[in-house]
Amino acid sequence: MPLDTLTAFGTRLRELREERGLSQEKLAEMADLHRNYVQLERGKSNVSLLTIVKLARSLNVKPVKLVELVR
Repeated sequence: MPLDTLTAFGTRLRELREERGLSQEKLAEMADLHRNYVQLERGKSNVSLLTIVKLARSLNVKPVKLVELVR
C-alpha cells in the first residue's frame, strides 16, 4: 500500500478527531482500541476494516468519511 494512502487516512482521522475535541487516548477508549491504534494518524501503519468501522462509530461518522481523502 502506498505511503500516501496511509498518510491520507491518518490526516483525515486526525481532522475528524480534532473537530470533535477528542484526544487520541479518548478516541481509542471510545473505540475500544489500544491507544497505539490511534497513532495511525502518522500514516506509519496499515489499518483493518474493522478498526475503520470502530473509529467511525466513535467519531459518529460513516466509515467512508475516514477514507474520503484516499485516492
